[in-house]
Amino acid sequence: MNIGLWALVAIAFVSLLALTLLFFASRYKRCASDEILVVYGRVGEGQSARCIHGGGALILPLIQGYDYLSLTPLTINIDLRNALSLQNIRINVPSTFTVGISTDPPIMNNAAERLLGLGSTQIEDMAREIIFGQLRLTVASLTIEQINQDRESFLESIRKNVEPELNKIGLYLINVNITDITDSSDYIESIGKKAASEALNRARVDVAEQEKIGAIGQSVAHRDQVIQVAQNEAEAIKGQKEAQANQRVYVQQQETRAAVGEAEAIRDKDVAVAQNHAEAEKGKKAAEADQRIFVQAREADAIAGENRAKGEIAKSNATLRETEAEARRRAEVAALEAEVQIQQAEAKAERERLTAREIVRQEIDKRKAEILAAADAEQARLRARGEADAILYRYEAEAEGIRKVLEGKAAGYDALVRSCGGDARAASSLLLIEKLEEIVKMQVEAIRNLKIDKVTVWDSGAASGNGSSTANFASSLIGSLPPLHEVARMAGLELPEYLGEMAEPKKKVSPSAPPPAAKAG
Repeated sequence: MNIGLWALVAIAFVSLLALTLLFFASRYKRCASDEILVVYGRVGEGQSARCIHGGGALILPLIQGYDYLSLTPLTINIDLRNALSLQNIRINVPSTFTVGISTDPPIMNNAAERLLGLGSTQIEDMAREIIFGQLRLTVASLTIEQINQDRESFLESIRKNVEPELNKIGLYLINVNITDITDSSDYIESIGKKAASEALNRARVDVAEQEKIGAIGQSVAHRDQVIQVAQNEAEAIKGQKEAQANQRVYVQQQETRAAVGEAEAIRDKDVAVAQNHAEAEKGKKAAEADQRIFVQAREADAIAGENRAKGEIAKSNATLRETEAEARRRAEVAALEAEVQIQQAEAKAERERLTAREIVRQEIDKRKAEILAAADAEQARLRARGEADAILYRYEAEAEGIRKVLEGKAAGYDALVRSCGGDARAASSLLLIEKLEEIVKMQVEAIRNLKIDKVTVWDSGAASGNGSSTANFASSLIGSLPPLHEVARMAGLELPEYLGEMAEPKKKVSPSAPPPAAKAG
């Protein structure tokens, strides 16, 4: 009975241990090479998430969750139109940007905080807005020449402006490709035409230069030809003399060679005899060496036989180890298949949990948007009501001011009429008399700045006996101004007698006959 109880306890302990191991194995999550594992929840003091690239982590139940960020690059087409350059010329810069989530720890944490749960389309839209703004800023800081000619510096400026902004949301810039830059004013095309024209002019200059070099070379070649002919003739004469000298030298050399040949024949005979003796001795030594080589070859064959036997034994051992490895492989495959089934079940449960969480989050966002919209509408109504009240108050204040001005003028005019005994005509005369000073001042201003020395008077030469034409012009100009009494009379007023009276204008009597002409002396 005790043996059976201990057996049950042992079985229960082994089962509990196996279940514990399976549980922890199911909570251990691995990270592929093209993914980032993001663990959130209680991950450490002052940390919102823990990012793992390459490896795995044990996810504690209830207090931790996990998700994945894909490292697959995103290709974003940016069709920038009418961007203003430093020269205030609008250009089109179509380009392609390749971005991806960075594996640098600080930037990777930014991605976990700002991109977790977003789809590739949402990430692409966010990156596109950032790139659009920074690309416009880069174009605005450069001239057309810097953008079109120094592409390397232009791309470096784009990278310097765009990459820090992408790093803030967890992305980094992989590549930038500018396809073709155009402008609405054809400035770039004009630069190309200018460059083509300059290249054509340089080519024409080079052709002329080469033609000049060719003409000079032709002249030099002709000169060298004449010199060479003269040198060849001199060399011919020199060669003839050298041939005669060589003939005499050759005869002497042949005689010397004959004497030397006889001496060499005697020497060769002695050498041949000595060589024959040496060859005989060498043959003897070679035979002895062949004997030793044969003996050693037989011994090597024996050793090779022993090695082949050892090789067969090693092959047998290797076959045994392969059989054992195959058995272990089958056992591991079975275990991995069971693990895959467990992970598939966990993935299904996790997808259902994420779906429920996404629905709740969307419902919260919808409610939040409705509350913000209602608050914005109420704020707009209050602002419009305040603006309307301000406009109404301003117009009421202006009307009150105009009314008070008119009341003040009416009270003044009423007091003026009462002071004149109720005679409104006398009151208007007093008002006009106050303005006479200003009218006279305006008359004086009309001729005050007139420069008499700059006035030229043209007449027919028939001046009257009353003075010169210039004097008549000045008096006529002053007389053309309306007198003070005339101004008052036009206003319906009679000035007092102490201000003088107007004299009636005198009529001019035209002479009956022209003056007699002077007699010729």
